[in-house]
Amino acid sequence: MAELNTGDGGGKKGDKKVRSKKQNSKVDLTAMVDLAFLLITFFMLTTTLSKPQAMNLGLPDKEKDNEPQADIKVDENRTVTILLGKDNKLVRFVGLLATPVAGGAPKDFTYGKEGIRAELIDRKAKVQAYSAAKGKPKNGMIVIIKPSKKCTYKNLVDILDEMAIVDVPTYAIVNEFTPEEAKLLEGK
Repeated sequence: MAELNTGDGGGKKGDKKVRSKKQNSKVDLTAMVDLAFLLITFFMLTTTLSKPQAMNLGLPDKEKDNEPQADIKVDENRTVTILLGKDNKLVRFVGLLATPVAGGAPKDFTYGKEGIRAELIDRKAKVQAYSAAKGKPKNGMIVIIKPSKKCTYKNLVDILDEMAIVDVPTYAIVNEFTPEEAKLLEGK
C-alpha cells in the first residue's frame, strides 16, 4: 500500500516536558493510482484514431475467357482522353486522336487549378450543353486516363483528385497506348 508520511512524529529529544506522541498522517494513494489507470483506459478506448482517406474506385468484374467482348460505342463529343507522361507531362485530346472533335486537338496542360482543372470544367459544361441539345441531359463527360510506364504515381493520384474535384461522372484508367499516342507523349 502506498503511503505519504508527513512530520517526524514528536517533539525534540531534549525537551523536559512530556508530550503525547503524534501519529504520522498517512494518505493512501492506491485509489488514485486505480483511478488514473481507469481514466487512461477510458480515453484510449473512446478516442477515435484518424481514419485513412481513400478514394473509391469501381473495378471491373472478372472477365470470362470464353465470352467475346462487345465493343461499346460512345459519342466522341463526350469523350476526353488524358495521357500522362514522364516529367509531369499531361496531354489532352477530345474524341479520337486521328479525328479530334472541333477544339479538341491534342494540347499540353499543367496540373492544378489553372491547368487541367479549368479545361475539365470548361469541357464538362460543353458536354452537358451538347447532351441537353441531343435530348439526353443525363449523359455526362467520359474521361479516359492513360498513364504511361514513365509517369509517376503522384501524377495518377493528382489526375484522380481532379476527377473528384470537377465531379466527372465517368472515368476509366486504361494502360494501353496506341503508337500514335506514345509518339504524342514523346513529343515527336
